[in-house]
Amino acid sequence: MRPMGEPGSRRQRAADHGERSLIGPPSGASGEPPDGDASTPGFVYVLAFFSALGGFLFGYDTGVVSGAMLLLKRRMNLSALWQELLVSSTVGAAAVSALAGGVLNGWLGRRMCILLASFIFSFGGVMLALAPDKVVLLVGRIVVGLGIGIASMTVPVYIAEVSPPHLRGQLVTINSLFITGGQFIASVVDGAFSYLSEDGWRYMLGLSVLPAVLQFLGFICLPESPRWLLQNGQNQEALQVLCRIRGDQNVEEEYDSIKASVEEEEREVRGGGMVILRILSHGPTRRALIVGCGLQMFQQLSGINTVMYYSATILQMAGVRDDREAIWLAAATSATNFVFTLVGVWLVERVGRRKLTLGSLLGTGLSLALLAVGFLLSAQSSPPVTFHPVDPNNSTCRLYGSCEPCTLDPGCGFCFRENGTKVLESSCVPVHPASTDHAAWGRCYNKTEDGKSPIWAYNYCPTSYSWVVLMGLILYLAFFAPGMGPMPWTVNSEIYPLWARSTGNACSAGVNWIFNVVVSLTFLHVAEYLTYYGAFFLYTGLVFLALLFVLACLPETRGLQLEDIQNLFMGQLCSCGASSPTHSRHVHYIRHGSGYSSAQYGALDSDGAIAYITLK
Repeated sequence: MRPMGEPGSRRQRAADHGERSLIGPPSGASGEPPDGDASTPGFVYVLAFFSALGGFLFGYDTGVVSGAMLLLKRRMNLSALWQELLVSSTVGAAAVSALAGGVLNGWLGRRMCILLASFIFSFGGVMLALAPDKVVLLVGRIVVGLGIGIASMTVPVYIAEVSPPHLRGQLVTINSLFITGGQFIASVVDGAFSYLSEDGWRYMLGLSVLPAVLQFLGFICLPESPRWLLQNGQNQEALQVLCRIRGDQNVEEEYDSIKASVEEEEREVRGGGMVILRILSHGPTRRALIVGCGLQMFQQLSGINTVMYYSATILQMAGVRDDREAIWLAAATSATNFVFTLVGVWLVERVGRRKLTLGSLLGTGLSLALLAVGFLLSAQSSPPVTFHPVDPNNSTCRLYGSCEPCTLDPGCGFCFRENGTKVLESSCVPVHPASTDHAAWGRCYNKTEDGKSPIWAYNYCPTSYSWVVLMGLILYLAFFAPGMGPMPWTVNSEIYPLWARSTGNACSAGVNWIFNVVVSLTFLHVAEYLTYYGAFFLYTGLVFLALLFVLACLPETRGLQLEDIQNLFMGQLCSCGASSPTHSRHVHYIRHGSGYSSAQYGALDSDGAIAYITLK
């Protein structure tokens, strides 16, 4: 046993044996940079900003469609099928390109993939702005989806690979901040251009070209990830890039650490074969993939994109009637999402990924329960049908006795008059097959805006409990945004070894987009069969399943080098949830020379000494 200075002293190099000690306290344990007083160069933040523009475009293009659809369905006379196609086609294309992004990242590199994504964004934005008909509009949405998918899995990986360990969580979370910022800006743009009844949707969809072009121009001058360069044999360029990123800090130790890890991984995976098969056959990476994909799955099953895509619709369901009022209230929910993602950026390196995710899930589950209670109260006070006009087609709408079951049927709507807070002359009549904006016949077919016409409610009922739903929405985003919003992306950018990082992130991003499609396409059907409050009670149950999963399976990765995090998955699946680098001995491999004929293990004990064990 050899003595050592203070546990926090800098990592040592024993030149006489060519050995490199990687033993020390976790670099994030004290919140200080691993090199003591070395300041973080501003270039890292420049890299994070231009990378996160991909997140902004991701958020903008997924958020802008809800407001644009209100104008498009009238302008192009879109049926319900075409509306669903225009929303879901983008998500489906993103799922495909995210899965393909692993191969592209390994082949082209992180930088070229981000350049490709920004070019696709720009091209798709121009198509959407100039679309003469709904077919070109659909093609443009698919093109944009391809860019979103590549960016969604590449940007977190790139930021994680260029960030110092003590800032990695914050910088990767900035990508999620930009996603929520893009959604907020999209909702403001929707509100501003909703007053242009003719071509407002063109500006809404086309403005994404500006940040896409900015990102493309920025990344022409920015470097490739040093880890990818080392993996592809470009050692000298990797050292130059690392020096450029770290500024005046000594990068020799970090460079040697990454290089040794790459060489070790190359020996472990020698023999080739598909990367995904090697991931599944290698225990630690298989367990990391299950945790990463599980987090992405539960992010979507907690209902976030139901809230984001259908926020205006949910507010209408809660009793908000005016389209523009619903758009601006949806903008308020997006602003809440953005502000509380800032809280996550501040907390991620202070409380860690695991605690932040657990707290987020607990609050999200309680908020979903409040949303469900709000809809339950609205259903229990649902106004009765008091007027029964003769139905020429004998539709099922005439069978409903109150507003709640009437509006749950997609073929029916609620037509009524108001006198203060009282609902009068209410009836359930079929919706027009070409547009949900009015009834198929009767009083609500040719209604005017003079205040004397009856009110047509397609997917909501008049209620005095809309404030409960609005409070539930805001609380939901306040709890979701700091934790479950960014943490699945942050954790997935960290937990895979370099040889599996592109494929692992592609798989987890693909899972995210696939469940995004599933939840988005099933929400209205689930609400039809379970009622609105039943749907949100279902999401509540899924969130508490996610809470158990995270509690058992997610380890803490704060402050660890990317090359060390895979050691957290050496044990059995879901035995790693309790492990924390700040509360256990910090163990690293120490290798002699270049022959690697023996492996030595070092452990830092409480007295600051290092024990060496040589295994022959």
